[in-house]
Amino acid sequence: MRLVSLPNLVLLSVTICCSLTETLSNGTSPNIIIMLMDDMGWGDLGVLGQPSKETPNLDAMAAQGMLLTNFYTANPLCSPSRAALLTGRLPVRNGFYTTNAHARNAYTPQEIVGGISKDEILLPEMLKKKGYVSKIVGKWHLGHRPQYLPLEHGFDEWFGSPNCHFGPYNGSVRPNIPVYNNSEMIGRYFEDFKIDLRTGESNLTQMYLMEGIDFIRRQTDAKQPFFLYWAADATHAPVYASKSFLGKSQRGRYGDAVMELDYSVGQILSLLQSLGIEKNTFVFFTSDNGAALISSPHEGGSNGPFLCGKQTTFEGGMREPAIAWWPGHIKDGTVSLQPANVMDLFTTSLALAGISPPDDRTLDGMDLTAVLLNGSHKLHNSRPIFFYRGNEMMAVRLGPYKAHYWTWSNSWEEFQHGR
Repeated sequence: MRLVSLPNLVLLSVTICCSLTETLSNGTSPNIIIMLMDDMGWGDLGVLGQPSKETPNLDAMAAQGMLLTNFYTANPLCSPSRAALLTGRLPVRNGFYTTNAHARNAYTPQEIVGGISKDEILLPEMLKKKGYVSKIVGKWHLGHRPQYLPLEHGFDEWFGSPNCHFGPYNGSVRPNIPVYNNSEMIGRYFEDFKIDLRTGESNLTQMYLMEGIDFIRRQTDAKQPFFLYWAADATHAPVYASKSFLGKSQRGRYGDAVMELDYSVGQILSLLQSLGIEKNTFVFFTSDNGAALISSPHEGGSNGPFLCGKQTTFEGGMREPAIAWWPGHIKDGTVSLQPANVMDLFTTSLALAGISPPDDRTLDGMDLTAVLLNGSHKLHNSRPIFFYRGNEMMAVRLGPYKAHYWTWSNSWEEFQHGR
């Protein structure tokens, strides 16, 4: 197998991105919705083999769009993955990574004062160039101090929390995690926003759904292109679901959470169709990392046939469910074997919006529009998928059909020259 050096791959990606940017900019910039689940595994979807029948809407979404079976995260933990998506850069470049011994910004609990660097350019900041209005709904996880919050990094609106829904905590020692509406703290988990740890009942997913629907309606009425980053976290332990979904799944509370998220996805896609904007709205569904097997069997999901899960650089921790949906543009019922990464969503979104990527920094995300719109399986057959744990590269995958793992014990020169 002939390998392509990384510099050549980056050059190829930028060239394709620029040429497609020119083409797409002639039309209307599409709305962009990225749905990022929390600790949902590759094997949690019926279309990928889950037998418990929890995801009829996601399965229909795949039937109407493209299923990407070789889609990866940039790091098997929440914060680094999210930072990579929004910057298009590896965690070791954007400053969010973990090691076995310590975390650098990666967990962002209340004791950590760091967050996303002001020097990083996030996707909503770039989309402003074409007049996009951007909203994040749900989990941010890139810093909880005021200077790190979403509205300081390009988002126009936010409903959600800077952290996971951990707790409850003793307020005199450690406060419960706050919930924000834009820049105003409106309450805290377990106090104003209830999560019943005994039953698993919470209405948070319903709130997130309503916030997303309201945003879509308002921007459609205003005839404004929008970016919705819908980051619901119900499948992160402690998992939760609203009363109408509790007890419905064969897989217990975790399956109940999956069913409610699936329902929410269906509601959002139906809304796009009822508003008549489905052909002008690109939607991408994926997860931040693999299912957390440490929370199984009651509060963890399935990584299908893949080894291990969250917090590991085995396939179960790195490979994610992924569906692209855009009626009239993405051929329905297609399956792509293209190796792809969450960082590609940054570069691909810019191409769809007709915006050139920033040229003052290294980007690791590649433009997938040729794969999504033309069904090409040969765009970047030899692009590398890096398996990082913290700042240590554990392996590299090359090629769509067969895994070629290259441990970091091999020299970089050997990797570049295919020896």
